[in-house]
Amino acid sequence: MAIWCSKFGMPEISSLHCSALPSLFRCLSIASASSPSPSVPNKRTQTPILETLSSHKKEQISLYVGALLQWNQRMNLTAVTQEDEVLSRHVEDSLAIIPIMLRSYLSNCSSTSSCDGIDVIDVGSGAGLPGLILAIAYPSWKITLLESMHKRCLFLEHAVSHIGLSNVQILHERAENVGQNVAFRERFDVAVARAVAELRVLAEYCIPLVRVGGLFIAAKGYDPQEEVKNAEKAIHLMGASISELSYVESYSPHGQRTVVTCLKKRSTPRRYPRRPGTPSKIPL
Repeated sequence: MAIWCSKFGMPEISSLHCSALPSLFRCLSIASASSPSPSVPNKRTQTPILETLSSHKKEQISLYVGALLQWNQRMNLTAVTQEDEVLSRHVEDSLAIIPIMLRSYLSNCSSTSSCDGIDVIDVGSGAGLPGLILAIAYPSWKITLLESMHKRCLFLEHAVSHIGLSNVQILHERAENVGQNVAFRERFDVAVARAVAELRVLAEYCIPLVRVGGLFIAAKGYDPQEEVKNAEKAIHLMGASISELSYVESYSPHGQRTVVTCLKKRSTPRRYPRRPGTPSKIPL
């Protein structure tokens, strides 16, 4: 049974339409290569995005970074210990997922041009990356932070309260259990994961939580080609397929990351996800 670390509430916000996307994306440059293939990254997204946020959202991110660094002194939340590095390596990386998510969602998952009210689960949220950053950037989205470690849930609860977010719920549970819970199974529009596990393991954690017609988005490293190839079977078994691989400019050592986007086409068989611990010990 899930343990809720904080209550869930949603503010009343007017609908946001694709034709009026916020200035968050005005600095983005996306270029398609000819004859795109899911096995080769075919789009490049340039950042920084942080400077395009409103002053209020910048202040919220500042509050988050301060809380993260303070709590990191007594628990292992991140190896990055300097404010500028947190902003460049964590916050910017998290923001860079958004245009890819929106493009894929509006192209494949939405019958309207509205980006409002997207229901997102961040699997293995850890320090709240990317989930808390998504919640700040898009207060109309519903964000669930799924984290199995109780201490990290305590930090997430503190951060949500400290920042003043009302569009976030925190779920202390293992992904394998949540995926078999009828209250969460195939409920979410989008599942995201960043720096959690190998892609074939992540697929079993995340895709059962996504509704048919929804997205699974994984932020991976510089060159995940072999990892993506090894995950194709697991992704297919979960009822999804890889729709896009995109390069994202990053402050990581290699200068870029790859975002893997999968579209769920059919329901996940009931036997998945398997028992806790099995996906990581015996990957598909």
